[in-house]
Amino acid sequence: MSHSHKTPQDPQIRALVNAMSQRSLSRRSVLGAAGALGLGGLLAACGTGGGGGATAGPAPAVTDVSASDPTLNWANWTLYLDYDDKSKTYPTLEAFSKQSGITVNYSEDVDGNDTYYGKVQAQLKAGQDIGQDIFTLTDWMAGRVIRQGYTQALDLANIPNSSNLLPSLQGVDFDPGREHSLTWQSGYAGIAWNKAKYPKGLKSVSDLWDPALKGRITVLDEMRDTMGLLMLQDGVDISGQWGQDEFQKALEVLRANIDSGQIRQVKGNSYKEDFISGDAIAGIVWSGDLVQMNFENDDQWEFVIPEAGGTLWSDNLMVPVGSPRKANAEKLMDYYFQPEIAAQVAAYVNFICPVTGAKEAMEKIDPSLMKNPLIFPAEEDLAKAHVFRSLEADEESSFAADFQSAIGA
Repeated sequence: MSHSHKTPQDPQIRALVNAMSQRSLSRRSVLGAAGALGLGGLLAACGTGGGGGATAGPAPAVTDVSASDPTLNWANWTLYLDYDDKSKTYPTLEAFSKQSGITVNYSEDVDGNDTYYGKVQAQLKAGQDIGQDIFTLTDWMAGRVIRQGYTQALDLANIPNSSNLLPSLQGVDFDPGREHSLTWQSGYAGIAWNKAKYPKGLKSVSDLWDPALKGRITVLDEMRDTMGLLMLQDGVDISGQWGQDEFQKALEVLRANIDSGQIRQVKGNSYKEDFISGDAIAGIVWSGDLVQMNFENDDQWEFVIPEAGGTLWSDNLMVPVGSPRKANAEKLMDYYFQPEIAAQVAAYVNFICPVTGAKEAMEKIDPSLMKNPLIFPAEEDLAKAHVFRSLEADEESSFAADFQSAIGA
């Protein structure tokens, strides 16, 4: 490697560990009631859903300017990297820049897989630079862009710490050999509500249809999460065999509650704004988001996995086909697969950490988080998590079109 890693004993990292310890101590009260998932099996299952791994022919030649251009552009989801509210910076990213000399332009550009894909698909198809050297997309969308030839093959020799990826994630059906992607975080979708405004609470997705919540519900524009929870409510094994009939039955429930005004809006990551403003009282949400929102907004919400189960997913780091700074991207990926760094991120984002050794590294940040099921799930809770099965191309087109029609997109 061309640069040396910081160790936990380094003053810069030690200061960050101390800061993260203070932050996570403040979060303990909002962690206890969270649901849990089983680690080994669920993450192995999490590697499904891409719909195949074949790429679409030779990628256009791109000249890598990393050696002469020490910059990097990274598109990610919101609330998905450790953040210091006082300095308005990302501590681990700042440490990486000081260590590597690479300036990172980090943007929270991904609000949903479909919406982001819609913005960049034409440029990717043309082999053009989309202005990002890393983008972070969910398994099924990662599978699509890899299959379409929209990503560059990674040189894993430049990412030796990729060997720290959990064994269950080393091989996934949408990217055999992990030639094009590496897992960033995993998590699950469930339901949440404002405890003060709806003290009755929720146990199931059907509880969202309480007339008292009319016009105050948000659901996710990620088809697999919203439809997955609705189908689980109907008793469907979303990881197993199901088809058009099961999908349409759940879709009718979604459409009826949108048409009646029960559901306020269907959104990507921006649903958090409705929760914080008070316009939404409850909804279908992503696990780690609620922990972070609670930390910043006086513990207003409760998150649970519905009685019928929640959905499970992973998001993945990839280099777009036209990026001229792949080597810089690989340096950043290698940095974040150090257990000490992965633990620092996990202590903030509270999603499932995909890095071997991060649990042990967490002891230096906050030992209580080693038992946090949002970050390090327990095997016995695996039954609560379900992966939306892989879709054939015709199913993908049909189901996606029907879902988009139902949500008015």
